[in-house]
Amino acid sequence: METGRRRLAELEERVRQDLAYLCLPPANWVPPREHEGEHVHDVVIIGGGMVGLLAYFALWSGGMRNMRILDRSPVGREGPWLTYARMETLRSPKQLTGPAYGHASLTFRAWFTALYGEAAWEALDKIPRPMWMEYLVWYRKVLDIPVENEVEVRQVRPEGPYLRLALAGCGARESSILTRKFVMATGRDGLGQPNIPGFVEGLPRHVWAHSSDDIDFAVLKGKRVAVIGVGASAVDNAAEALEAGAREVRHLIRRKEMPTINKMMGIGSFGFTAGYARLPDEWRWRFMQYSFATQTPAPRGSTLRVSRHRNAYFHFGQGIRRMAFEDGEVRIETTAGKRLRTDFVILGTGFTVEPAARTELGDAAGEILLWRDRYTPPPGEENRDLGNFPYLNPDFTFQERTPGRAPWLSNVYCFNYGASASLGKVSGDIPGISEGASWLAREIAATLYREDVETHWQGMLDYAKPELLGDEWTESDIEDEAQVPSAPALTNGSLNAK
Repeated sequence: METGRRRLAELEERVRQDLAYLCLPPANWVPPREHEGEHVHDVVIIGGGMVGLLAYFALWSGGMRNMRILDRSPVGREGPWLTYARMETLRSPKQLTGPAYGHASLTFRAWFTALYGEAAWEALDKIPRPMWMEYLVWYRKVLDIPVENEVEVRQVRPEGPYLRLALAGCGARESSILTRKFVMATGRDGLGQPNIPGFVEGLPRHVWAHSSDDIDFAVLKGKRVAVIGVGASAVDNAAEALEAGAREVRHLIRRKEMPTINKMMGIGSFGFTAGYARLPDEWRWRFMQYSFATQTPAPRGSTLRVSRHRNAYFHFGQGIRRMAFEDGEVRIETTAGKRLRTDFVILGTGFTVEPAARTELGDAAGEILLWRDRYTPPPGEENRDLGNFPYLNPDFTFQERTPGRAPWLSNVYCFNYGASASLGKVSGDIPGISEGASWLAREIAATLYREDVETHWQGMLDYAKPELLGDEWTESDIEDEAQVPSAPALTNGSLNAK
């Protein structure tokens, strides 16, 4: 382990050297602003997990320094990795560069091999989930990203040309701050909330949980558990319950058969990442709707983690018609007419994308333009969930449903899962996250520059540092033509004379 710590220290020095060789960071180029004597930040990022860290690094690499990055969680608990994510390993292949942003020394592989060596890397199959969080903690440390933990943005409202962010939490240094741009780097649930089906209404809260809840699995020892769904979160939570000693775990699955193919894996490429956002609406909808309809399967390892238990059951074609709590147990009737009893229900039903649920945006959340407001799919391609995604501008900003009702939404950037319908898988998934961060940084930089163009123009006029000092040349006159003797004309004869 001593060797690993030494090699990690060497890697950290290499990171610093790489950044220095690339002249990073460049000097800050954004003119400072004040509003009624109060400092105005250029960018505030909410979310200090993988997406937020990378967004900050991308903007920093572009010479934007007047920024804040906030996260409501304690240090080391940002994102889902040590909270409601319960898979043993990441789905993504280990060699993907993720948030490295083009720097080999910032990859997970560089960090892992520094600690454990190349032989361990070759032996590694998938990245263990807790280890990914260790890597992100190191990433934050080596880049010195100043995340302010235990700070929550309670409200966003316009104030002149700026946004006023009301802050809360024990880590908040001020009650509010001003910013020009607000980036929502809030992950998978960043533009919605847990999807809670209506059939659990009326059940006591102690007999059911959503997969994103803080579940005490030890309490499920010896209990019957029903898990709704068969996606990754459903399967991971079923495995946790089984490993905690549940008497039985039954997956109740609306689909007729198990999803087995991740269709998006078949088309992943730089071309798709770069080109998706420029496709017409009908093609963007078609790609995403088909992905939703076929459903991304749970990883093979996660599924085997469940099925190796003899008391695990997969019941297909069993949507939920109703649930009721009677005589200390949950009684379930499925859409296929089956009846069963259980002690606890886990909803592996994912998250909704529901901009109106973002309370920090206030009434303006209801003014966000959605896909259903702009596009009507052809018969057979309808999808209510997809219709709830925001219809974003090409720079990740929201559009208004009614022009003039909330124009300040153009200063709010949706850099989370909610952007996927409009711009593709570039703001949350490991494969495309660096490309997305570069895109975001360019767009914010372009907007800030445009807004300050008069200041930049004046700076050009005022710039007076000479490149030449005047001693690099000697001036000479041209002699008058009449004073210079003419040379004799050359003829063919003179050219050939010996």
